[in-house]
Amino acid sequence: MDYEQFVASLQQASLPAGLSPELQVLWHDGRGDWTGAHNIAQDINDRNGSWLHAYLHRKEGDLSNARYWYHRAGKNEPSVSLAEEWKLLVRAFL
Repeated sequence: MDYEQFVASLQQASLPAGLSPELQVLWHDGRGDWTGAHNIAQDINDRNGSWLHAYLHRKEGDLSNARYWYHRAGKNEPSVSLAEEWKLLVRAFL
């Protein structure tokens, strides 16, 4: 699956088969399901999960919590928009 196919899959009613947990987070978030995305992200116990967790808390507006998760992920807080960060994350995990 490439980026365009992933974005197109957001129109589907159900999660596409075979997506990694990281892409499942981004699929749910891309469909506006922050809670579903967060539930999956908090079960990914590595730097990838921390990065996704950081993005979600940044999106939520909880910047101090987001900074904590960016630090755990070994990432700097991004200076790009949330939409751009979502695109970067999708491309990183495809």
